[in-house]
Amino acid sequence: MIGRSRRRPEGLNSWPGFVDALSSLLLVFIFLLSVFALAQFFLGKALSGRDEALARLNQQVRELGDLLSLEQAANADLRSQVSQLSASLRSAEEDRDTLQDRVAGLEADLSQARERARAAEARTEETAGQLEERQRALTSAQEEVALLNDQLAELRQQLADIKVALEASEQKDVEQQAIIKDLGRRLNTALAAKVQELASYRSEFFGRLREALGNRQDIRIEGDRFVFQSELLFPSGSATLQPQGKAELDKLARTLLDIAQQIPGDIPWILRVDGHTDVRPINTPEFPSNWELSTARALSVVRYLVAQGVPSNRLAATGFGPYQPIAQGSGPDVWAKNRRIEFKLTER
Repeated sequence: MIGRSRRRPEGLNSWPGFVDALSSLLLVFIFLLSVFALAQFFLGKALSGRDEALARLNQQVRELGDLLSLEQAANADLRSQVSQLSASLRSAEEDRDTLQDRVAGLEADLSQARERARAAEARTEETAGQLEERQRALTSAQEEVALLNDQLAELRQQLADIKVALEASEQKDVEQQAIIKDLGRRLNTALAAKVQELASYRSEFFGRLREALGNRQDIRIEGDRFVFQSELLFPSGSATLQPQGKAELDKLARTLLDIAQQIPGDIPWILRVDGHTDVRPINTPEFPSNWELSTARALSVVRYLVAQGVPSNRLAATGFGPYQPIAQGSGPDVWAKNRRIEFKLTER
């Protein structure tokens, strides 16, 4: 009886670990990409409306993000193909082992048939037919084994090609990440420069406005804002500017227009006008609540500044009602401090 040892191919036991490692690497990569996408989203919101140079950089970041998404999709397809090919390879190996078992059995049967042929010459024709049939079965099985071996070799070559493609794709991802980080640093640098430049003009604006307005008790600086007491601009419970308030706003408008000529056009600055009231509620047909009164006063100031030549796109009106006090407590002095119009030179 002829025996043949069976050996399973070595080198395939590492594939499950390799696929797990690839899956872990993909999860880490997707997490990093998600963090980056969130950072890009908030950064894009902060930089909305920037100058053309910043917009182009943002466009480049989005395009690179799209390319990165395409590369990731390609990586996912390649990993799916790896999984399918691995499954096909295992199935082919099982079929090959089955056929090898059949070959071994056929060889054993052939050996026994030959011994029986030598022992019983009288049954030579019948035994010869059996031997011929078994020989054909053996040949067919061997051909199938050879075909499966060829298929296994082709699958191994495909796996090697996919591995090379994956490595190239991952290297490209690393390079794109480096480009994106560099663009982020450039964006942050440009933004910091613009903020610093606007801060210098804000400082000059406040200084020159202080000179124009003089040392009045009802006009003061609070942090990065110029604060006008409401009584200077409006009668009690009204949003109609009074003459002395218009005179002070004329000075502010002239100073703002003078400074605006010096601010570069690529700095998206605005003058924000904020209306505030005290905590005492108001309920009139014209102003049902403090919200309406504070907003109406801010709009009156904005309209007056527009009439003095300040561009409309450089102004914003906001009403806060009584909800952003600068003085705590109650009483006439506290209420007077909290009734105010604030001007802030800032960016969009």
